[in-house]
Amino acid sequence: MAMDGQNQAPRLAKPSWKDPRLLIGILLVLASVAAVVALVEGASRTVPMYAAKDALTVGQKVSAADFTIVQVQLGAVDGKYLAPADALAENAVAIRMVPKGELVSRSSIGAADALNRKPASFTIDEPLPQDIVVGSRVDVWVSLPDERNGFDPPQLMLPGVEVAALNVATGSLGAGRNTQLLVLVTDSQMPNFLGAVANRAKVSVVWNPGAGS
Repeated sequence: MAMDGQNQAPRLAKPSWKDPRLLIGILLVLASVAAVVALVEGASRTVPMYAAKDALTVGQKVSAADFTIVQVQLGAVDGKYLAPADALAENAVAIRMVPKGELVSRSSIGAADALNRKPASFTIDEPLPQDIVVGSRVDVWVSLPDERNGFDPPQLMLPGVEVAALNVATGSLGAGRNTQLLVLVTDSQMPNFLGAVANRAKVSVVWNPGAGS
């Protein structure tokens, strides 16, 4: 018995390459793949940048010989750091301390007239805490000589200054040690501090990790 043609199930039509829905689907897949590829390539892209070969201290004259070239992934902060393609001025100096091995930011290199702090030297006899290194922040206390061959109570003369350099020396026959420090001092602080050092004031240094943060 023949079945009524109206009761037959409809046959699915074969997809055609001319079907706009198929073309749109293919374009969406291709766009998604391209976006993923671009994202992966961008994330893995490295660029050459300058890093400090040794620690750069404030006021130090710098040239390309003071840097090493490293390949890094910087992304959005690319323009904030110094690259081998950047030209350095002949009188370029470090206006901020850059630790050894760290990337050199553009803002850390400038001209000598951009310096707002200058190194001042003094010597202390007492041992320094191990935490005090180049780049540390310290409070410098000064005790001025009194009229009885003693010293006045200490006063905080240089709060939160940065250590630019330090050198520990041992006395003859190993008797006694002293440390020579260079700290970065503003022009307004310099006269009083140099006067105290010239008058053989007793200088003490206290580590101040919270300064400059």
